[in-house]
Amino acid sequence: MTDNAILYSFRRCPYAMRARLALTISEMSYEHREVSLRNKPEAMLEASPKGTVPVYVMPSGEVIDESLAIMRYALSKNDPQNWLFDTTDRTSEFVRLMDEDFKPHLDQYKYASRYDDDAKRGDVNLDHRAAAVALLQKWEAALSESDYLLRDTPSFADIATFPFIRQFAATEKEWWATKPLPKVADWLDSCLKSDLFKRIMKKRPLWEPPVQEFASS
Repeated sequence: MTDNAILYSFRRCPYAMRARLALTISEMSYEHREVSLRNKPEAMLEASPKGTVPVYVMPSGEVIDESLAIMRYALSKNDPQNWLFDTTDRTSEFVRLMDEDFKPHLDQYKYASRYDDDAKRGDVNLDHRAAAVALLQKWEAALSESDYLLRDTPSFADIATFPFIRQFAATEKEWWATKPLPKVADWLDSCLKSDLFKRIMKKRPLWEPPVQEFASS
């Protein structure tokens, strides 16, 4: 039990990014605990044994450890930019494609050596890159009709997906600079240059649990 909510996060994790974006835009008050995924604190594992970020712990002790659920919770409290305006299948489809289809291709493209014994550390898988580009054609088509995926201002669909495309674009920067997806590239650049994104990407020191003090007998 604490007086404030707690967010366990890792700066570069796209799942944690989208949670922080929603919590920040909704002006939710919480204690940010930056963690190392190689040395996860016991307090985080006690709250969520699966050991992934983000983990949001309410003052009551209730835990939300899924990024989309954290986003929806925060925006249900305060949604100043109306990110939740669209509750139709359009939003759900972008999020589903990102989490279920694009993310596996992203991982196998970026971390080829984890999935292929013949690949060396730092290698990329061009077949999975091509598969990811094919999926992003849906983003390219939507962005040909409006500045963002569903309208001319950001919405839930944009915020829930662009952190992963950021990771994809950063894998081979020279290739991405050729703009294989020009509309997506411009949209991503706009998202990354936003004041909101800059706020949630500020570097923080790793959180360390307080030292336990024991009274002498």
